[in-house]
Amino acid sequence: MLKIKDGIVIGEEELSFTFSRSSKPGGQNVNKISSRVTLLFDVVNSPTLSAEHKKKIITRLKTRINKYGVMRVVAQIHRSQAANREVVIDRFIELLQESLKPVKSRKKTRVSFAAKKRRLNGKKHRGKLKKKRAKPDVWNE
Repeated sequence: MLKIKDGIVIGEEELSFTFSRSSKPGGQNVNKISSRVTLLFDVVNSPTLSAEHKKKIITRLKTRINKYGVMRVVAQIHRSQAANREVVIDRFIELLQESLKPVKSRKKTRVSFAAKKRRLNGKKHRGKLKKKRAKPDVWNE
């Protein structure tokens, strides 16, 4: 059982794991052992998530979810399959927690008068420097 948030607990029977050969460190193990772990979670057909939670997850994690509504998380950091399995589960929990957080509304702010003045003074200073650098206009004298 994976606790995502208060009231949201996902059972490990909803998760499926696939193992494949990793392209990361491992020496000769890379060619023999399938240490890369891919976690698959069917967001659309999950019985533990409400419709609102599913909608939030699908919109916020759309790069990780395919057209069938299956979320995919991969880990291949470590040389052992067990360590990568733990990493992928931790990453999965973290991703779901982040996607289910409420979005803070943006407060409208204004640029202060002093900040505007500093910006304009900087622009004037830059213009003066460029004017000093220019060659004098001989024809208009």
